[in-house]
Parts: sequence; C-alpha cells; structure tokens
Amino acid sequence: MSGKIKVGMIRCDLHAVYYANLIEEHDPKILWDYNYGKGGYYYFYQTYNRPYQMSFPKVEGFELVKLWDKNIEEAEKMAKVYFGKPKVCKNLGELFEGVDLIFIADCNGEGNDHLELAKPFIEKGIPTFIDKPFTYDIKDALELVKLAKKYKTPIMSLSILRELPHVKYFKNRFIEIEKPEFCVIKTGDFFSMAGHIHGISLAQHLFGFGAEAVECMGETPLAFLHIDYGKKEEKPERGVIICFASGKMWHCGFCVSVYSGNGVIHSPPFSDYDFPWGCIEILKKIKKMVETKQPQVPYEEMIECIAIANAGRISQKEKRKVYLKEVWKND
Repeated sequence: MSGKIKVGMIRCDLHAVYYANLIEEHDPKILWDYNYGKGGYYYFYQTYNRPYQMSFPKVEGFELVKLWDKNIEEAEKMAKVYFGKPKVCKNLGELFEGVDLIFIADCNGEGNDHLELAKPFIEKGIPTFIDKPFTYDIKDALELVKLAKKYKTPIMSLSILRELPHVKYFKNRFIEIEKPEFCVIKTGDFFSMAGHIHGISLAQHLFGFGAEAVECMGETPLAFLHIDYGKKEEKPERGVIICFASGKMWHCGFCVSVYSGNGVIHSPPFSDYDFPWGCIEILKKIKKMVETKQPQVPYEEMIECIAIANAGRISQKEKRKVYLKEVWKND
C-alpha cells in the first residue's frame, strides 16, 4: 500500500501510549506531565542529560489518526500528548472510516472484551491488532480466528515478551548447556491474565509452539504453572515452570533460568527498560500484516497461549494434569 498506515486506537491506556510513542510525533513535556503510570515517559527517555531525546528509534510508516476510550477524558488526554492531531471519537462507529488498522490496546485487562471490540472491524475487513491477551477464554480466541478467516481480515495478537529481541539473544546461549532439559521463569505476583500472558508468551518465545499439557498449583490464580511438552526432541524434557506468585519484580523484570546435565544459564531481568524494543518488533510485524493482508504469526500460536492459561485454571481447580486438547477443540 502507498502512504502511511492510518491507525485507529481503541483504549487509551499505558500500552496505547507505549506503541503510539514509537509511531507518532509527541510532546515529551506533556508526556512527562501525564507520565501514564510512571512509564509513559520514564522508559522512553533514558538519556538523562537530554530529557527530550527519545531512547528508541521511531517506526516509520504509521499515522495515529483516531482515538477512542469509554472514558472520553482519557482519549482527550492522550490526544494532547500527540499535539491534538488524533481525532477523539465519541463512539466506535467513528473508527469505521478513514483507518487502515485498528489497534486494540490493553495494559491491565483480562481480554474479556476483545471479541466484542474486534468483531465489527473484522467484519468490515479492517486489519486488527489485539493487544495481549488475545482473549481470556479460548472460545473467544477460536471465534476471533473463525471471523478472521470468514471475512479474510488479518488479525494478530502478541505479548511484548513474545517478540523482545533480548529473549532471542538469551536463547542463543542454549548451546552453552548443549540442550535445555528444564526451565524456570520468575515473574512476580501476577493475579490476572494481563500478567499471566506475558509469562506464557515468554515460554513460547524460548521453546516455540507445541505444549501438550499443564499442571498448576498455589493459592493465587495460576500461581505455579508447569508446561509439559511431552517427548518432543527439540523441547525441554522436564518442561517449564512459570512462577506467577514469586514476590516483587524489578521494573517488571522477568528472569529465566535454563538447566541441563551440562550446567545452567541465567538471564538478566527482561524489564521495562527493554520492552520498547519488543514494541518495535511488533509494530514491524503489524506493518507487514497490513501491507500483505496476512498475519505474521500463525493463529495456532496465539491460540496456544490462551489454551495454556485455560488448561491451567482447570488444573488448579481440579488438582490434575490437563491436556491442551481438552480445552482446544477446534472444529
């Protein structure tokens, strides 16, 4: 396609600002004043003797043209950061025209409303990016994919941890221990799908698609989640444990330890200081999705993350191992 991709942003929260900062000119002073949970400015402007020099490269080819939030004051507030350029919409219907991409942002939500928000745009053939989590329940995830195929509309959903380059660099170190046999991912105290999806997506980034079953225990939702990959040659034989009830985090830093009979390697924290690089990679994929009209990640990978979470909830409740095929009945 020629020209810039015109973006309609739904929900004006911290994640909306995270991505918008990388595609649209903005006023760093206003960004600082609002600061969106002490992260909208803080992690994007790290050169402290140059407070108005952003620390990350802009992703060219996008134009933020419309904003909508159920709280119109949030949309008006966000528009000011971008020099008042994006139009503040009073209802979702105003986003049907004049956009090439719908971006559904979600920083702290469970994904319960993603099907409802995305459906009308998919039906109109507008490429749609759905921020993490894809959905809360696998039934909604399967319905979104069904709609995307029916209307030939590309959709995509990715966690920053799924695309963060730092994770790929760490994965390159696996050769030091020959073959990973077991992995532990320490997150922090996450009690909702908004956080759970990051840990699950990090495991997928490290070991790819192909989980078979999960087991889960603990007093809080998905507190200690074990992912079993079966006997696949390229997967860790003893699986992955994600600790979603492991105390405080340093700037949302996720830490990984990978073990084998030949030793262990430990990652540094993958943190807020790194996350904009993940946003950049996701934006590159979104751009290619719009240009090619094809999702840049297999739908099965997006669905698998939701299936793992769903199976984990059942396992925790029923105190048994749950196979993904029990919840992932794709007909």
